[in-house]
Amino acid sequence: MKSIQAAAQDAKVTKRIGCHTLRHSYATHLLEDGVDIRTIQTLLGHRSIRSTILYLHLTQRAIENIHRSLDDLMGDL
Repeated sequence: MKSIQAAAQDAKVTKRIGCHTLRHSYATHLLEDGVDIRTIQTLLGHRSIRSTILYLHLTQRAIENIHRSLDDLMGDL
């Protein structure tokens, strides 16, 4: 835990972070990169998908990707 806080301080991160912050970030980035939720569940070691869902955050980047995908699908109509 001290190494995480030291790294955050070195990076000038003012928000309080811990190892769960890293798990949340990891899961969110995987989701944004298109990794399916079942794979994320396995990587996080969760038995229940409900546990995994708690770690996922819908970010602006994910919303933009959805809009882009829809625009691509509708572009030929």
